[in-house]
Amino acid sequence: MGMQVPKNFVAEPFEYHRELEFTIDSLTNLGMGVGRVDGWVVMVPFVIPGERVKARIFRNFQNYSDADLVEVLEASPDRIEPKCPLYSRCGGCQYQHISYERQLKEKTQHVEELMQKLGDIEFPVALSHGSPQVYNYRSKITPHYNRPDREGSQPIGFLQYGRRNQIIDVEHCPIATDAINAALPDAREEARRSGGKKRRQRGGTLLMRHVLEGVVKDPQDIVSERVGEVTFQFKAGEFFQNNPYILPDLVKHVAKEASAEGARYLVDAYCGVGLFALSTAKSFEQVAGIEISEPAVRWAQANCKISGIKNARFVIGKAEAIFNGLKFPSEDTAMVIDPPRKGCDESFRQQLLQYRPQRLVYVSCDPATQARDLKDFIEGGYKITKVQPFDLFPHTRHIENVVSLSLED
Repeated sequence: MGMQVPKNFVAEPFEYHRELEFTIDSLTNLGMGVGRVDGWVVMVPFVIPGERVKARIFRNFQNYSDADLVEVLEASPDRIEPKCPLYSRCGGCQYQHISYERQLKEKTQHVEELMQKLGDIEFPVALSHGSPQVYNYRSKITPHYNRPDREGSQPIGFLQYGRRNQIIDVEHCPIATDAINAALPDAREEARRSGGKKRRQRGGTLLMRHVLEGVVKDPQDIVSERVGEVTFQFKAGEFFQNNPYILPDLVKHVAKEASAEGARYLVDAYCGVGLFALSTAKSFEQVAGIEISEPAVRWAQANCKISGIKNARFVIGKAEAIFNGLKFPSEDTAMVIDPPRKGCDESFRQQLLQYRPQRLVYVSCDPATQARDLKDFIEGGYKITKVQPFDLFPHTRHIENVVSLSLED
């Protein structure tokens, strides 16, 4: 009985399930190991550069092949035992098999490569700032579930590694906070009960958010979070950074970099509920937050009052005229930008280059789109003074990157 070869399998350059031995050269920023067999690139997960491995081919593309890890023949000294029994089956984490120090080095290198490749930027990247809490740091998780299958089983958890829509059952998640894990069994039970009544139900998503009020499950609930001396309120389902342990460090760094050249005013573009504007207000004479979402601006204004901050104001910025109402002289102004994943849009970049703040601090959750934007800013007359990644999500491939720039004289 031969094995079942997938219908669309292309048997070039390797047969299906051909086993190969090779050395891992590097990791991609998606966490895949890259090795070469006679010059041909083979990608394999859950490895560390320098390791010799045995891997089994399951797909050939035009210029590389994908393989599963069969065995680590020579392990890296940085290899450790993953903490989670679901690791490598659950798609949530990519690096639990790598010591934390080595994870930080790899992520730093990824930022360096993305800056070079996508931004033509040759600038030394500071070693990624580690999370003070390496496990149990995540203050928000959103487990998913599909409708129950024919046998009535219904996994509640995260996407399975390498599958588009299969969900793996997660009873405990070691990167979520202890409070979330304590509340998870009841939340799962409740989802099963309410889901069981509606057989036709398509499934759904649970929200578990750990805040000052405890663990909250209703996205409409008003919750609060403290960062340093500032309290932020927002709706549980809305965006707020979800590694509270590293946030004070990130905010301090942004404040220090923004005021490094004596700027008296700060503009926080994409300010959301006011995280950077309110956390850095004491370093500036006046602070303005700009945000296109009206509810977020309302929250920012409320948070300003709650914390008794007198020198900040928040405005709804229309995308086509973001800086119109600004009275701050640009030569005395620093700007923080923390855009969504897709980076800054063309119109924003143009308006920023017209306004010309003396100092820019760009916080990004996707260094790839950040590199593209930076290229524009550099062509527009800015120079980079610091690149500092922050590891908000240990054990995953995600990295937050903070780049400081000054206007060339």
